[in-house]
Amino acid sequence: MATRREARERALGLCYEVEARGAPSDAVLGEQPAPPDAYAVDLVRGVDEHRTEIDGLLARYSQHWAVDRMPAVDRALLRIGTYELGWHPELATGVVINEAVELAQEYSTEDSGRFVNGLLSRIAEHMRDSAEEASA
Repeated sequence: MATRREARERALGLCYEVEARGAPSDAVLGEQPAPPDAYAVDLVRGVDEHRTEIDGLLARYSQHWAVDRMPAVDRALLRIGTYELGWHPELATGVVINEAVELAQEYSTEDSGRFVNGLLSRIAEHMRDSAEEASA
C-alpha cells in the first residue's frame, strides 16, 4: 500500500495523462501496467467527476490566471488539492496544501510552489469555512 504522498504523486501523473490525452479517467486507469493505489484512483476519478466545479473554483480564486493558461502540472495539482479540500473533509487543510506545494516545487516551475500555495489557501478558506458554517 502506497503512502498518501505516493498516491498523490501517482495521481498527479495520471491526471496529467487524462488531460493530455483527452481520455476518460477510467480508460487511463485501466491501461496502467501496475494498478494504482486505491487513494490515487479515488483522486483521479474524483477530479474527473468534479472537474467542472473544481475548474470553476480555480477560475474564481486565481488572480489574473485563466485555468487553461496555467502550467499543466500546476493545473493537475490544483485540481487534486481542490478535490481533497472539498470532498475529503477528514484531511487536514495544511497537509493537503503542503503536499501540493512540495509536488509543485519538485515537478513544475520555480514559482509554482508559491502559486499553488496561494491559490489552494484561498480555496481552502472558501471551502472549509463554508463547510464549517453549514455544519454549525
